[in-house]
Amino acid sequence: MYKAIFIDIDDTLLDYVPCCREAYDTAMPDHPEHFQLFFDIAGRLFSEAKHGKHTIAEVMDLYPKEFMASIGYPQESVAPFTRAFRAAWGKTHTLVPEAKEMLDALKSKGYRLFAASNSFAHLQRSRLEQAGILHYFEDTYISMDIGYDKPDVRFFEEALRRSGLQPSEVLMIGDSMTTDILGAKAAGIDALFFDRRGNASLLELIKEL
Repeated sequence: MYKAIFIDIDDTLLDYVPCCREAYDTAMPDHPEHFQLFFDIAGRLFSEAKHGKHTIAEVMDLYPKEFMASIGYPQESVAPFTRAFRAAWGKTHTLVPEAKEMLDALKSKGYRLFAASNSFAHLQRSRLEQAGILHYFEDTYISMDIGYDKPDVRFFEEALRRSGLQPSEVLMIGDSMTTDILGAKAAGIDALFFDRRGNASLLELIKEL
């Protein structure tokens, strides 16, 4: 039925929490005690972005500023921290369990694979490459390159245009009900929800494909 699979990256292929912790510890090695605060601020802003309050580009600037202000650091410390965190983030590559096995299984079934993510394109591609899975993908559709953020229908429409596929030929797999599932369905694309909180298995998720 489907010719291709669009697959989210963070918390579908790459494990967001340990990746975030690794990047934070690299950028802020003297203050591990502030990680939870940083994580909570970023999480809140990204959640707001899912509902249209911010763009992803805005969030990328907002959370370092809010975090540094919340721990009493001066404004001039924001840019160095942001640069350090992003550089470290681009090197993080902890895989979600069964991610590589799922990609192997989908490839063996003949599906065309495309990554579909909200973030900086060069950082996400770097992470996929360092995780050893970039070669599975025919192309990567990342919001900062596409020009629109998931769940904006235009993100999926541009991904379809670039891939030369029709909505009925594509299945979206992702962990966010808002950005991945509802976004894809609004564009006429079927979707599979990967419920990490429910201890889901990626291989179990795709067994009917």
